[in-house]
Amino acid sequence: MAEGAGESFWTVLVAGLANLAIAVAKLVAGLISGSAAMLSEAAHSAADTVTEVLLLVAVRQAGKPADRRHPFGYGKAGFFWAMMAAVATLVGGAGFSITHGAHTIVHGESLGDFTLSYVVLGVSFVIEGVSFLKGLSQARREARRWGIGPVRLVARTSDTALKAVMLEDAAALAGLVIAAGGLLGSQFSGSALWDGAASVAIGVLLLVVALVLIAANVSLLIGQAAPRPVETEIRALLLAQPEVADVVELLTMYLGPGRLLVAAKIDFDDAASAAGVEIACDQVDRRLRAHVPTISQVFLDPTPTRRQERPERQW
Repeated sequence: MAEGAGESFWTVLVAGLANLAIAVAKLVAGLISGSAAMLSEAAHSAADTVTEVLLLVAVRQAGKPADRRHPFGYGKAGFFWAMMAAVATLVGGAGFSITHGAHTIVHGESLGDFTLSYVVLGVSFVIEGVSFLKGLSQARREARRWGIGPVRLVARTSDTALKAVMLEDAAALAGLVIAAGGLLGSQFSGSALWDGAASVAIGVLLLVVALVLIAANVSLLIGQAAPRPVETEIRALLLAQPEVADVVELLTMYLGPGRLLVAAKIDFDDAASAAGVEIACDQVDRRLRAHVPTISQVFLDPTPTRRQERPERQW
């Protein structure tokens, strides 16, 4: 397993264990208090636990080496399982929270003692915060490597496991605050409306996160290109080779988390010999991999620039 994949594995594992413990605690507190928001938070954490299991599968599958039937490796399997994890969040977390919250708003609920719920929310916030900081630490290290901020890194990264953990942990922290607000509103007003509204808000939050993750993984599955700054750097590295006269066409595609394919049609200098072109291609390959560590495959096609032919003069 690659270094980045190994770090993502531990980031996901920490998040999964945290969510499992939190889900049980929230369920107990929700059953005792009768709070819709607490039960929604329990469903949220349970869905997150299933999500982390699927993300662990995604990291493992994406790390499998290439074979004869899959010469480009199994990286896109990581995108598929990460998308399944987002679907689990959509169905298990958002679906339950919204429907249960709406039922509470319409029919009301019998509320009990909220003391345990407040304790569980406080402990959960600490645990979720630790998990979030673990993911943020990884994001900051990778962001420094690219010279960008961690938020921009998470938005652009092909490491879907890291993206999912960061977004879901951020949503979990926000959900805990919303749940606490719902409990306080119901406690002081005596109305279950606040608790039900908090449950719906948590569901909407999960819905947004799930849809963002699904869209990101679908884009990667169908062949997402590298971000524009990365393609600009690749083009500059190609043009820096003395034998390269022009880059006719440059195509990039993510083969898996942190694995980029580069295919380019290159117009080489007419004075370059066949042997010179071969040496230049090898030098370009090495330079690209050294400057852009995510590049795993490079294909260069010598192609003359298509110059517009002048029409023959009619006499």
